[in-house]
Amino acid sequence: MFNHNGGALMDKVKTVIGQIVDIGLALVAVAIVATVLFGPTLPFFGGVVGNLVGIVKDLGANGLVGLIALGIIIWLFAKRSPG
Repeated sequence: MFNHNGGALMDKVKTVIGQIVDIGLALVAVAIVATVLFGPTLPFFGGVVGNLVGIVKDLGANGLVGLIALGIIIWLFAKRSPG
């Protein structure tokens, strides 16, 4: 379906998207640490922990469906190869 150049383009797009996701995950980690150290009133980072807690509560409130969704999310992130 794809010629050689199309496959290379798709590989580049996947790489760029993977790098953007890695940057996003790093920013979430920084936001969590900053919120723990400086409190929830920290500009730009204060709501991250609250949002994460809300997501976990929503997944927990949905019982089996939430557990399946959590499993899919973990599988998607674990499937990614580093680099």
